[in-house]
Amino acid sequence: MARIDDYKAAYKIAREKLVLISYDEIVRQSGFKGTGVDLFQVPFLDRMYMVSYPDFSFRDEAELEKKIPLQEQVLILHYLQGAGRKKIARNWIAYREIPGASFYFAAFVKRAIDPLKQVFGQNIDGFTRAAHQLGGTTVEAGDAAIEFTVFPHVPTQLILHAGDEEFPPEANILFDDSIGTILSPEDVAWMAGMVVYRLMALAQT
Repeated sequence: MARIDDYKAAYKIAREKLVLISYDEIVRQSGFKGTGVDLFQVPFLDRMYMVSYPDFSFRDEAELEKKIPLQEQVLILHYLQGAGRKKIARNWIAYREIPGASFYFAAFVKRAIDPLKQVFGQNIDGFTRAAHQLGGTTVEAGDAAIEFTVFPHVPTQLILHAGDEEFPPEANILFDDSIGTILSPEDVAWMAGMVVYRLMALAQT
């Protein structure tokens, strides 16, 4: 996975590319709400960010002085770049099926699948409670499954199969098959991990 210097470089490159796209076009493609004063709202799980144009600076709407993780900023900028490329088809695929994902598969499992199983595999009720707090919607799959709209064009499903005395818990995370045109495999791995870690934090409150 990337180092902090890599994210700083990715942030700079993404911002340089996005400034070439008009404010109206970015708002239209992304599905985010524009304010009409060169700002747009970015709902991200349990937070609301305000992003300015054309400098693409971020601030948390609820906590103005809060430092927003650079990884989240880069993920959002990459989404802004890719959001207009393909419409949602609601054909669900596993991470392995994303073009180029094999290189990042181990990191995806370590950051998202393993924590999901370890924390919630024996705590299905805690999973569903935390997921609903995070804005997820119940879908039919496994012993518990929740769909999140992480970004307007990025639906994501987290599926759990509870463990018992005989079998360990299993988990899967599915994405719309358009995901590979919107975000890189590395971005998707980070995004999935962010969802899982938000759930873990909510489960502890």
